[in-house]
This record gives sequence, C-alpha cells and structure tokens, in this order.
Amino acid sequence: MSSIWLKATLRLVSHPVRGHWGAAQRHASPWLLRRGQSTLSRPLPKGTWDSHMHVVDPARFPLAAHAQYKPQAHTLADAQAFYSRFGIQNMVLVQPSIYGNDNSCMLQALDELTPKHGRAVVGLDPKTIDHETMEKWHAVGVRGARLNLVSVGREVSEDELRAELESYARVLKPFKWVLQLYIPLALAMSLVNIVPGLGVKVCIDHFGSPDLPRHFDPSRTIYPYDMQGFASLVSLLQAGNTWVKLSAPYRLSNDPEMRDLDPVGRELIIKGVNRVVYATDWPHTRFDNIDSVPFIEKCFEWCGGDENAIDRLFRGNAEELWDVAVDT
Repeated sequence: MSSIWLKATLRLVSHPVRGHWGAAQRHASPWLLRRGQSTLSRPLPKGTWDSHMHVVDPARFPLAAHAQYKPQAHTLADAQAFYSRFGIQNMVLVQPSIYGNDNSCMLQALDELTPKHGRAVVGLDPKTIDHETMEKWHAVGVRGARLNLVSVGREVSEDELRAELESYARVLKPFKWVLQLYIPLALAMSLVNIVPGLGVKVCIDHFGSPDLPRHFDPSRTIYPYDMQGFASLVSLLQAGNTWVKLSAPYRLSNDPEMRDLDPVGRELIIKGVNRVVYATDWPHTRFDNIDSVPFIEKCFEWCGGDENAIDRLFRGNAEELWDVAVDT
C-alpha cells in the first residue's frame, strides 16, 4: 500500500492566525463575538447533547510538559453556567491535548455530572492501558478514546495510521467505545480503507477539518466534493459506522456569516442525517468571546426546516453514538 504523507499542520499554514499555537488566546472574527445576550429563534430539542466540550483547570491539574498552550481555568461549573442559556444538561467531555493521557481533570468533572448527563472521551495509550482501568472508566460514563493529530501537528502515513487505529480498536472493542479522531480531511481517503476492519464506532471532529478558502468570495460557489477527502467522508457516513461532529466553525470558516461552511454543513446533514452530532467545542480553546448562538442558528438553517433532522443532529444521533440509555 502506498504511503500518503499528510501534515496535520498543512491546513494551518494557509491560515496564519489559526496556525499560531502560542499561549495567547485567539480573538475570533467579529461575527462570533458576544453581542449582548443574543437568543435563539427556537428552543433546542429536549434532551440535546453537546458532543464535544472540555474542562481545564491548570492550577489544580498541571498541564502536560508538551502542552501547546496554557488556557485559563474553565471548570464544570463554568460550563453549566454557559449551558444554562440553552437548556443543555447533557455533555460529552473530551480530553484536550494539553493534558496528554492524564485524564484526572476530566474524570473529576464526569463524576460530578454522573452517567445520566455525562459521557467522556479519554486520552490513552493503547499499548499500556489495562482492562481494569477501562472497566472503572466505563462505569462512570467514559465511552471513547481520542487520537488527536491536528492539535499537536503530527504527520502519519496511511500504513502508520492503520496500525495505530487497529491498536486503539483492539482495546476499545470489548467496551464498544468510540474511536474519536481529530485529523485533516484528506486522511478520510485512508479511513475508507481502514474503518470497515476496525469493528468500532468512529467519530471525526469538527466537520472533518476541511481546508476552506482563505478569502471567501460570495460570488463563487464552494463545491465540497472538490475538497480532498470530502467524498470519502460522506462515504464513511453512509457506510453507517462513522459519525462527524458539526463543531468549532471558528477554526475553519473565513466568512462572518459562515457561508463558506454552508455547502459542507448542508451536504453532511443531507447525506448523513443519522450520523451527524452537534457540539459547542466549549470553552473554544485558543479563541475567546465566542457567541454560540449564530452557529446553532446555522445548524437549524442547514436542516432546512426538517424537524427529524434537527432532532437527530442535537439529540438522537448523540444518544446512539454515546450509548445513552433513554428513559421510556
């Protein structure tokens, strides 16, 4: 099999602001800044899940030595205050790269949430993790492990990616956990060949990380299938064992109204209505003053008034992905 070398940082080179991984917080485009108390045009579905958020507390839980940035503390209490605006009670805590495989901060927050309202995606080394630890984590709501190539700028060949994903799958499969991936979109071409043999659910972060035009021109149509890897991502969704998160638009979009993401978001919902999940990416690490309302409204728009699509995006798909028992 030929090796396809892909740098997770290539996407970032074309976006100098997003590609600067210094300690300072990033300031989002004006359209994302909080504008007073903006409110939603309609309520979110009852039982909505945020499928991707983080808690960090560097003072109580020291960062990994290789941490790419140092954020302020963002605790579970802070998150719940944020969610109160939207009536969201259910969240999936995701291990941020700055903590490496030390999940202590996240697990403490998960313990407070309880499995009724919380799930978590840990960082782990599949070569050293033990079954007993995973059993304990499973009991408190852990349902996945994350492989993050983008945040740390790792490059892999297809053969290396296959070997690493198979290593993860071997330890996740007994627990029916999700393998969560933060990878460049182009790697979806390799995943088409790899995912069917893993035997675990796969979830891809942030729209699959498409590389959108640096300068948005509203007079020119963006055709998502021109993006390397997009057709493969759609194929993965339709195959049924892969999900994608609609999340973190500010890491991708170069337009104040997110119009450059419109073709991507709409197509993912149309072709994978049962395999897309909504997420806030709170607390928007390396960005600040993010207003989540415009993105939620954009998600409503992409659903085109289809109430089933809205319910699947915000609630139903997450319940299936994260193994949530629904009270009847």
